[in-house]
Amino acid sequence: MQQFGIRPEEPDDWWEVEALYDLCFAPGREALSSYRLRDDVPPVVGLSLVARDGQGILAGAIRFWPVHVGEHDALLLGPVAVHPTHQGEGLGGYLIHAGVEAGRTKGWERVMLVGDAPYYARFGFLPLQGVEMPPPTNPDRVLGLELTSGVWADVHGPVTRWTR
Repeated sequence: MQQFGIRPEEPDDWWEVEALYDLCFAPGREALSSYRLRDDVPPVVGLSLVARDGQGILAGAIRFWPVHVGEHDALLLGPVAVHPTHQGEGLGGYLIHAGVEAGRTKGWERVMLVGDAPYYARFGFLPLQGVEMPPPTNPDRVLGLELTSGVWADVHGPVTRWTR
């Protein structure tokens, strides 16, 4: 993998990261139900990361958002994106690992996302049963990762916006 400078996202990165997401995802991405959980809620400071190449150009980004799942707190991973000129270099996986480890270090116990189970399984994400994302979300795409062993057991209910 090419050398990238990885650091926490800062406020000055916001619009450049948004432009990367616009480039990498289909139009209307903000209409997805996961965006309703993010409205007026800032990403978790220190967990949302940017990767810049040797010229300082944004090559990738990942964000994590706080949510509630029933009575429990969780991180909602996403979006993660890599600029098309850097796809296939392992940067997306690196950002996922780095962000998850930062979450563990900051005391978070569980991470969830809506995504492709075969892709995210390599990072340890498994389908969550009884965790209800706002519709319309395919329940088979609701995945979770334990940062502390056993923390998804008996966690169920609706995923709701952060209120703290």
